[in-house]
Amino acid sequence: MSETAMKKALIITSVIILFIPIISWVVPAVIDDTMNPVTPHAPWPVSEQAQQLHDSLIIGDWHSDSLLWNRDFLKAHSYGHVDLPRLQKGNVAFQVLTAVTKTPSGMNYESNDTDAHDKLTTLMIAQTWPIKTWGSLYERALYQVERLQDLEQRAPNKVRHIKTKQDIDDVIDSRATDQPLTGLLMGMEGAHPLEGKIENLHKLREAGYRLVGLQHFFDNELGGSLHGKSNLGLTEFGKQVVKEASANNMIIDVAHSSLQTIKDVLAIMDNPIVLSHTGIHNNCQTKRNIPGKLMQEITNMGGVVGIGYWADVVCDNTPKGIVKAIKAGVDLLGINHVSLGSDYDGTIESQFDTSELAALTHEMLVQGFSKDDIQKIMGGNMVRVMKASLK
Repeated sequence: MSETAMKKALIITSVIILFIPIISWVVPAVIDDTMNPVTPHAPWPVSEQAQQLHDSLIIGDWHSDSLLWNRDFLKAHSYGHVDLPRLQKGNVAFQVLTAVTKTPSGMNYESNDTDAHDKLTTLMIAQTWPIKTWGSLYERALYQVERLQDLEQRAPNKVRHIKTKQDIDDVIDSRATDQPLTGLLMGMEGAHPLEGKIENLHKLREAGYRLVGLQHFFDNELGGSLHGKSNLGLTEFGKQVVKEASANNMIIDVAHSSLQTIKDVLAIMDNPIVLSHTGIHNNCQTKRNIPGKLMQEITNMGGVVGIGYWADVVCDNTPKGIVKAIKAGVDLLGINHVSLGSDYDGTIESQFDTSELAALTHEMLVQGFSKDDIQKIMGGNMVRVMKASLK
């Protein structure tokens, strides 16, 4: 190589090195903003009565994928759906943060191939996640719970990583003080990060996981997905995981599980289970919403169903439409078995972010819900199930 060519190569290399930090900061933010939009809207109506009631509630949400994105959770952002300042403004006491570790190319509600190309690898490289996460689903799960641990370490007077019943009580008690805590519970969206090894369940529990979603958009080592190819139920490994997780005070979530998998889980569980983010089939007839009869089997065992905020599951994702879905859930399942499951930051388009949750309280009053009903739906039912599992 000539001296001139060598100088050019050094200049190009220097420019690339100089711009890597800029690219790694700008590109993920653009992707995040594009993938997790909030529809532009005028402020949703919130009466004074609704705001006063909302401010008195213990509010909980079963499902947000916020740790997938590189934004600083402790700072307010103008894009995406959830961060701590917006949770505080929305008066949210408990937020489940779920680790997404694999999404197949061509992802859809009907049928996905387990071996399809994983789209998340590119996102993780773009966000400069540790190299060990690029090829390991287990490391991706571990990295996301480590991010939650970091939040608690950086803001111990604001954030509590929920691992025990005592943590739940501490958060509730703190809500009456000048320094209210926000409780963050760690869950996995699909248990494929176990990579077929029961010891990985125990390692991830030790790291702080307390909710296990069995499947995501594809069949895995534990059994069939609602959106997979097989329509099968739990495998022997899946049964082992469900039993071990339950015995170790972890919550089982069947939001993306096949109908047979859900039936198999119910056959071996004593604790209530969760269908964390969904809609009600007779209100919005899509494959994503499982039949009402099977939902009733979940709630007959004390479980709860979290109503999502996106159009694919509620058909109308305005506050009015979401509360209509909540009412359909109450009519089907009873007031003690319906809660919130937004799917915020899960690449959905929402009509409002978490700071605007008082719009739901307002709409519930408009649609005739009592104060006691609203207390249960907005958080009471979720707290009951968390306490039953995190003994």
